[in-house]
Amino acid sequence: MKNNTNNSLFSLNGNPSLSTVTPMSLQHLLAMIVGNVLPALVLSGAIGFDTEQRILLVQASMFIAAIGTFLQSTPIFGVGAKLPVVIGVSFAYIPTILAIGGQYGIGAILGAQVVGGVTAFIVGMFIEKIRKFFPPMVAGTVVFTIGLSLYRVAVNYMAGGFQPTDPRYGGLVYWGISILTLIVVLLCNMFGKGYIKLAAILIGIGVGYIASLIANIVTFESISSAAWFSLPSILPYKLEFPIAAAISMAVMYVVNSVQAVGDLSGTTVGGMDREASDKELSGGIKANGIVSIIGSFIGALPTATYSQNVGIVAMTKVVSLKVFRLTALLILIAGLIPKFGAVMTSIPQAVIGGATISVFAQITMTGMRLIVQDEMSVRNTTIVGLGIALGMGITQIPKEGLQYLPDWFNMVFASSPVILATVVVFVLNILLPKKSLSQEEAERAAMDKK
Repeated sequence: MKNNTNNSLFSLNGNPSLSTVTPMSLQHLLAMIVGNVLPALVLSGAIGFDTEQRILLVQASMFIAAIGTFLQSTPIFGVGAKLPVVIGVSFAYIPTILAIGGQYGIGAILGAQVVGGVTAFIVGMFIEKIRKFFPPMVAGTVVFTIGLSLYRVAVNYMAGGFQPTDPRYGGLVYWGISILTLIVVLLCNMFGKGYIKLAAILIGIGVGYIASLIANIVTFESISSAAWFSLPSILPYKLEFPIAAAISMAVMYVVNSVQAVGDLSGTTVGGMDREASDKELSGGIKANGIVSIIGSFIGALPTATYSQNVGIVAMTKVVSLKVFRLTALLILIAGLIPKFGAVMTSIPQAVIGGATISVFAQITMTGMRLIVQDEMSVRNTTIVGLGIALGMGITQIPKEGLQYLPDWFNMVFASSPVILATVVVFVLNILLPKKSLSQEEAERAAMDKK
């Protein structure tokens, strides 16, 4: 009987016992929880949210992740992949939401997110036809640029997170705690096994938090005043729809939909030794779009499929949807407890910086691995190089260098390197002709003779 229970873990519709499912669900929870919360903390610090607003943002992030994960395992009217997939708030959107939030505020982020969600739903409907326009080289350049653009955020947080009223910014206390956190994350990730490896970031944050308590840079006021139970607020912010913000978010959702294809395919290949069907890809992407729209109305940030959980599926081969339904329930419970959010928001920014810089480095290297899946020909390296150069470069020049360009252009293309890099590699990949293998060989031979 026990063998039958364990075997049911390796079947989508298997019905293993609760005692068998619980450890696997906790494993997935540990892998996603920090990544799901940190974007809310990063945005809160950047746009000056007060403690109550930060708690609400964390709570909404957990709540929407629970909805998304459940929908992927239990499709409704064709929305959902019916695959062992975890959805949560994504780091990939941070450069874009920071730019939108800095100029327009949280209402514009959530309004643009509605537009992005609709875009993702449309992409899901036609993913089979448009997928060919986003080969690994294009998708990889976008992911690579996202990683590069996040380094400044992480290092600033390692220094303490700039606040005009904090004279300790850049001090040895902040740097020491952030480096300690980073070292613990690296040690757990490199030498840990099982749960220790999966929870490397969580353990690093725990050690950094203890060090912060010793250094007396943690306040508990928000924890003591937070409630034990609360439902997410409906429309906590008025939705706004600036055109430039909407365009930026729509582009990001198109790119993220292509990334979702990779995650969904990785799940089926790694966990079930087969390719994902068009129905599964379409349902998964449409689910992310619907979840993002719902998230806009409860104050949650943009969502995406979680690659780290795909890795767990590929490693364990556990694909029972019951595991992921329980995972969704555990995420939901955390989202209904404001004290959980208060504990998360009490984490000093130096600890967050030390924990996230390794995540951002992994995002960058993931992009690089995608890029080199395509042939590194002169054509392809030119496209990738120009995309990264223009995307990163336009955000490095003084504002005066763009003063004669319209505001909408600055918002869409100059506030975050990701959008311009995406547009450049997408357009060039379509316009520049691909050379045949014989042409490439002839050119190489001519170069060798020279």
